[in-house]
Amino acid sequence: MKLGIEVLAQDKKILSSLQNQAVSLLAHPASVDKNLNHSIDVLFDSGLKLSSAFGPQHGMKGEKQYNMEESPDYKDPKYNIPVFSLYGDVRRPTAKMMESFDTILIDLQDVGCRIFTYITTVAYMLEACAEHNKKVLILDRPNPAGRPVEGSILRPGWESFVGVAPIMLRHGLTMGEFALWYKSYKALDLDLEIVKMQGYAIDKTPWPKDIPWVNPSPNIPEALTCPTYAGSVTLEGTHLSEGRGTTVPLEIFGAPGLPVNKILKTMNEDFSAWTQACLLRPCFFQPTFNKFEGQLCEGVQIHIDTPKYDPNLFKSYRLMAGFYKAIKKHWNHELWNVFHYEYEKDRTPIDLIAGGVEYRQWVDDKDSEVEDLESFLQADEAKWLDQRKEFLLY
Repeated sequence: MKLGIEVLAQDKKILSSLQNQAVSLLAHPASVDKNLNHSIDVLFDSGLKLSSAFGPQHGMKGEKQYNMEESPDYKDPKYNIPVFSLYGDVRRPTAKMMESFDTILIDLQDVGCRIFTYITTVAYMLEACAEHNKKVLILDRPNPAGRPVEGSILRPGWESFVGVAPIMLRHGLTMGEFALWYKSYKALDLDLEIVKMQGYAIDKTPWPKDIPWVNPSPNIPEALTCPTYAGSVTLEGTHLSEGRGTTVPLEIFGAPGLPVNKILKTMNEDFSAWTQACLLRPCFFQPTFNKFEGQLCEGVQIHIDTPKYDPNLFKSYRLMAGFYKAIKKHWNHELWNVFHYEYEKDRTPIDLIAGGVEYRQWVDDKDSEVEDLESFLQADEAKWLDQRKEFLLY
C-alpha cells in the first residue's frame, strides 16, 4: 500500500516535470507518509523546492482546537516560505496567493463527510486554479469511512462552507475522486491530475492497517470515529454536547440531566433497525471545554469497536435522527441550536449540516414514521450511487 505522496516521491517523471516550476502544497498535520514524515519534508527531500504552502481549517500545523477558530498566515521557519491560511482572513485563495505557484499539490486527509471543510477548501482551490490557469495534482489518501453512503444530497440554496456542492453527506469518495467529480460538476477548464494510491482496497480495508492515524482535525481521535462522524456531527447543530472536551469526541454525546435510560428504551422499541450494527453504552462524562464545560453530563457512547459492527448496516445519520426523536420525547429542553455556524448567521446550523430542512422537520414532526425518513434518504442514496460511479478510481 502506497499513499499518493509516497507514489509521487518515487515517480521520477512527475518530479522532473515539476523541477522548473513554482510548486505549492496544500496540507495539514495528517499529511504524512507511512513513516510519519510530513509531506512538506518528503517533497523537499525529493528535490522539490516549494515556493509556498497553504493550510485549511485548524491550521497547517493543526494548532487550532475549536471549530471556527481562524489561523493567520506565517512564514515556515524551516523552509522560509509563506504559508497562507485558507481559514483566516479568507477562505478562498486570493489572486496574490495564486501568484506564488504554477502547480499546487493537494495532500489532505479527509473523513468522507460533506461537512468536513477540507473538501470545500479543495473545491475553492480547484476553482481558483481553473481561473488562474494553474495545474493541480491531488496526492490521494484513503477514505476511512469507506465506500458506504448515507444521508441526502445537498439541496439547492443550501450551499455553505460545510456544503460546497450537491453531494451526499457520507459520500464514499477519496479526495482524488471528489476532485474529479467536482471538476465535472462545475465544468472547470482545469489541468487536474490524480496521483493514485497503489494497493488500496477501499471496499475491504477503508483504513489500511499499515497506515498510522494522525488526527486530520483535533476532534477525530481515531479512524473508527469516521463512520460515526456522519451522524454525530449533527450534534454540532444541537444543545447537546458532542463530546468535545473528552477523549472520545463525536463518539459520545449528552447533557446534564439527560434521561438516558428512557431514551435508550425508546430507541430499542422504536428505532431498533438503526441500532443493530453498533452497541450503545450509557455513561457519564464531564467536558473540560466547549459545551457544558466542567458539568457532569449523562450521555451515550456509540461503539463500533465490536463484532456487532457491520460497515454496510451501520447508519449513523439515521441513528442520530432516532436519538433526536427519543430525546425530544423525554428531555424538556430546546434541542436545536441557533448560534452562528461556519460563517452563517441567518440559517439554522442543523439545516446547514443536513443540507436542507427535511432532516430537522422529520425529527420535529410527532407523526412522522421511520419509513418516511427511510424513503427520503434511500431515494437520494440511490441517486448518488449512480452519479459517483464514473469517478471511482479504486
